[in-house]
Amino acid sequence: MTACIVGWAHSQFGKLADETVESLIVKVTKDALDHAGIGPDDVDEIVLGHFNAGFSAQDFTASLVLQADDRLRFKPATRVENACATGSAAVRQGIRAIEARAARVVLVVGVEQMTTTPGAEVGKNLLKASYIAEEGDTPAGFAGQFGKIAAAYFQRHGDQSDALARIAAKNHKNGVENPYAHMRKDFGYEFCRTESERNPFVAGPLKRTDCSLVSDGAAAIVLSDATTALSMRRAVAFRANEHVQDFLPMSKRDILLFEGCEAAWERALKNAGVSLDDLSFVETHDCFTIAELIEYEAMGLAKRGEGGRIALEGQTEKGGRLPVNPSGGLKAKGHPIGATGVSMHALTAMQLTGEAGGIQVEGAKLGGIFNMGGAAVANYVSILERIK
Repeated sequence: MTACIVGWAHSQFGKLADETVESLIVKVTKDALDHAGIGPDDVDEIVLGHFNAGFSAQDFTASLVLQADDRLRFKPATRVENACATGSAAVRQGIRAIEARAARVVLVVGVEQMTTTPGAEVGKNLLKASYIAEEGDTPAGFAGQFGKIAAAYFQRHGDQSDALARIAAKNHKNGVENPYAHMRKDFGYEFCRTESERNPFVAGPLKRTDCSLVSDGAAAIVLSDATTALSMRRAVAFRANEHVQDFLPMSKRDILLFEGCEAAWERALKNAGVSLDDLSFVETHDCFTIAELIEYEAMGLAKRGEGGRIALEGQTEKGGRLPVNPSGGLKAKGHPIGATGVSMHALTAMQLTGEAGGIQVEGAKLGGIFNMGGAAVANYVSILERIK
């Protein structure tokens, strides 16, 4: 337990026409420091997670955090990027600075503004997280990538349309009570299961309700070493934090196994000294419903090919064996790329301190997080526990 979360902030996710990358960063920076009960002078290092890939004209963004307060001037600030796991990459860099005793307090911010970009460009920008040499001409962009994954999974294990609709409906229902969520609407199973004008097929067997939202938003957490954390208002400790990077080309691996996800979970559970059954809930990377389904198998919740059964039995619903995405996940909450991993950590800390409001998992003690970049290329797992 070398690092702890001692404060956080979370913007609304959605289409935020009145915001900019800078204004979002400034707001969550100020709010996170206030929540932690510290000032800018107490910060030793700053890490910004910002994917960009063409979403923002301003591409050198680390110093925008300094806009929140002049007292942050001359603090080391670095922007990191690892596709859709950019936020968790920023969190990990902050943890490592603390582990190396190079910093006592680290401010981690994640941000993205996507909705000001035309739809066709959004697809092109996101596809940059694939192996362009082989996958760069995929129709429907990144949705097309996961449409191929879903079709291949269906071919190997049978039609999973019922299970995917159940996952989508679960996450939308959970998102209703999340005040930060982009879409707070319970669509119900039948709407998610049925092709319609409002829910057309997007790529392969994936419908609109199977795809995460294009969103703007930001989140921030304040990290400190455990000793310092225990003198502060609250402390949520990292029992484990693991990063596994896999091959970029899908052609070099069995894409239906998410082996990097599996390895990251195995290492995290071992290092934390816990089993999956010890977790109170998991926030996992449901960029597409097929991803959540395969992640059930990769994390060890289901045997290979049986992730759909877990969903259909309601095992991952609130009140089930292991609630997954009580926040609504990327599906309902939204997926501003650079902010997503930081958001997952902030929301998990809220759960463990009993501050999650309507999405609260009763009696939450241990929270698991899986954030993924690309098609299971960058894989990050955290296991968090409140110690104060």
